[in-house]
Amino acid sequence: MNSNLHLPVSILCRSRRTRVKLVLVLLVTGTLQAMSAHAPSHGIVGQPAPSLSVQDWINLPEGTSSIDVHDLKGKVVYLYCFQSWCPGCHTSGFPTLKAVYDRFNDDDDVAFLLVQTTFEGEHVNTFARAKEVAKEYDLTIPLGQSGGEGRRSPLMNSYRTRGTPWTILVDRNGIVRFNDFHITPKNATALMMSLKAEHPTPERE
Repeated sequence: MNSNLHLPVSILCRSRRTRVKLVLVLLVTGTLQAMSAHAPSHGIVGQPAPSLSVQDWINLPEGTSSIDVHDLKGKVVYLYCFQSWCPGCHTSGFPTLKAVYDRFNDDDDVAFLLVQTTFEGEHVNTFARAKEVAKEYDLTIPLGQSGGEGRRSPLMNSYRTRGTPWTILVDRNGIVRFNDFHITPKNATALMMSLKAEHPTPERE
């Protein structure tokens, strides 16, 4: 026999409203947890590209002593982050960079930057070693060093990278459009072509 039959109608209604509210709270909580679980834990895709905060450079354009993403607004920027001793950097990251570079190296709407983002192995992943690696791959694009000597790479913090190899693509309006571990040469080329086709937003006076 249902014990609720002996309860006043007002109490039954309040009890049902309470159960409904509880169910709604549980549904909302579950939805928020699911959204949090699927939220990206790295990268800043869709956000303006922060300053690289890199002080040490080689292979810069004549007459310059530094370079930053803000200097390249209007161009599609391919930024490759590596460590000299990183196996994945040499098996996938550098080959992809080389393939894309060979495709776009004469394109005035595209710029390439190479930065060693040191967060471990400071005695090996030095700027001197980074220069040797760039030479081994016959790369003469701007090369910078971020981190080392007890200091984690500031670039890794600002771009929320999770290690190396790491590829970042910035569109012509200075917005990060790709920020992750791996991208194939085919996908990188296709994305670069798509970003090139987008017109930069005119600067407001």
